[in-house]
Formats: sequence, structure tokens, C-alpha cells
Amino acid sequence: MREIQFREALREAMNEEMRRDPRVLLMGEEVAEYNGAYKVSQGMLDEFGPDRVIDTPISELGFAGVGVGAAANGIRPIIEFMTFNFSLVAIDQIINAAAKLYSMSGGQYNVPIVFRGPTGNAGQLGAQHSQNFENWFANTPGLKVLVPSTPYDAKGLLKSAIRDDDPIIFMESEMMYGDKGEVPAEEYLIPIGVADIKKAGTDVTIASFGKIMKVALAAAQELEKENISAEVIDLRSVRPIDYATIVESVKKTNRLVIVEEAWPLSSIATEITYHIQKHAFDYLDAPVQRINNWDAPLPYAATLIQAILPNVEKTVKAVKAVMYRN
Repeated sequence: MREIQFREALREAMNEEMRRDPRVLLMGEEVAEYNGAYKVSQGMLDEFGPDRVIDTPISELGFAGVGVGAAANGIRPIIEFMTFNFSLVAIDQIINAAAKLYSMSGGQYNVPIVFRGPTGNAGQLGAQHSQNFENWFANTPGLKVLVPSTPYDAKGLLKSAIRDDDPIIFMESEMMYGDKGEVPAEEYLIPIGVADIKKAGTDVTIASFGKIMKVALAAAQELEKENISAEVIDLRSVRPIDYATIVESVKKTNRLVIVEEAWPLSSIATEITYHIQKHAFDYLDAPVQRINNWDAPLPYAATLIQAILPNVEKTVKAVKAVMYRN
């Protein structure tokens, strides 16, 4: 099977859906003439023209609002944020308009819109450009929140998101755009809200999503050297969450470690921990462990960034704790 980059998988998803459905358009800063800040939309202006690949002013509130209004009137916009840190400027349109219009109109208005762009740390970008808001958006009824970790998942989930009639938050990573992975040339879709077991195991369950899946999988490899078999689950979607897959895995392994690049309070890890203690408490042989960022703004210094973020060493240590091997 061919291998393509993460950014190419996203581009293929958008191209295929724009060819399939003339109502789909892309709008955001630098998506057209500059071919995208991360070259995700490279060549799309040439094929689809300026009416469907639209450069916007630096005004997230403005173009997010235009997108919501267009979606309510039958268009299917894809809104690209250069980073989800900038989505805070547009959060009123996302939370109070896109997420609520269907409910407040008694089902008369769907808002089929995708807000997509990178999330989280991407190196020495400072505290205002390195934040994770997956749990913020996942706390909003009316939204779906997707965070793929591979080119294969990115393409299949983005195509499903574009076809979905609900507003969707689609979160990527600047540090993943160059990642390569196997992606079929033929069309495929991945259902929203279904987790994927990236590695089967018997001794402990490690759950994660997005680029931190690299940490989870690398930790699982290290643990194999010490004869610890880790089952690694990629959530792929944090609203809805596929609780059933995690519960069934914990019933088998009896231990759970959750790895997440976000602050600990009200995190996705916290939500999963609650659900596991409610539905799989009798199967647990150790308390659930979670690994989050430190509860502090991300610093600029590279050494401090590494200290604050989840990593392989912290994950291995947490697994050994639930295995009582420390």
C-alpha cells in the first residue's frame, strides 16, 4: 500500500469531498494563495477556484461566523484555524451558534461545518501557542470532537466529518503533518466515535489520542523489553468517546493508564477514569493512572517543555506503578 504524509491525507479527503459535493468549501487564513500555512491545501485553489477555496482576513470570529451562517443555509464549510489557540477568538460562534442552533431551532437548522487545524505543543512557541482545548470543546453538547493520530485515520475521519450534519471540531498537530503512513488509494470512511486498538496486549491498557499516541506506542515497545504486554487504544474521537472499547480492554488487562497532552483538571483522562471506576471497578487490580501536562502554562525553554509534557519515561513509570513493579 502507498505511503503519504498526514497533510496529504487531509488534502485528499478535502479534494475528494469537494469533487463529490459542490456545497463543500474551504475557508481560512492563507489557505488559497499561499497553499495553506502548513501546505495542507496545496493546489486546491487551482482546482476549485477562489469561490470554494477562500482566503480570509485575520479575523477568526468573523470567518467562523460566516461559516456558521453558510452551514445553516445549506453550505458545508471547512473552516481552517492556523492553530486552535486562535479559535478562542471565535469560541462564541462555535459554542453559542454552531453547537446550539439545531437544538434552539427545534431541529429546523443543521450546522454541517468542520472546524479544523493544529492543536497543542509544537516546539518552542510559547504559552499562548501551545495549548490543548480538546476537553473544552468536548464539554459542549452539540459538538463532535475528533483527534486522529495517523494519516489513515485523518483521511477517513475527515471525510466522515465533512459528510456529517453536525458541527465538528477536527484537531491535528503541526508536528504530525510530515508523518507518513499507509493510506489506500480507494475511497474509505471511518465511523465517528469508534476507538481503534493500535496494539493488542494482555497486562495493561494504555489509552491516548492525537500525537501523544506516539508516546503511548513507544512506551509499549519499551515495556515489551521487560515482558510487559500493553494494549494501546487510540480514542480517535473524544466526543463521543468509545467507552465500551476501553471497558472491554480493562476487563482483560485489569489495569489502565491514560496519556493526554492537556492540563489535568477536567481532562479527557479524568472523564475516562470516572467511567472506568463506574463500569469496570471490580476488574481493576490497581488505581487508574493518568499522565497529563503539568498544571501550568507551557514555558518557552526546551528543557522545561520536556519536563511538563507527557513522555515515554513517565508512561513507562506509570505502567510499572499499576503493575506494582516499581
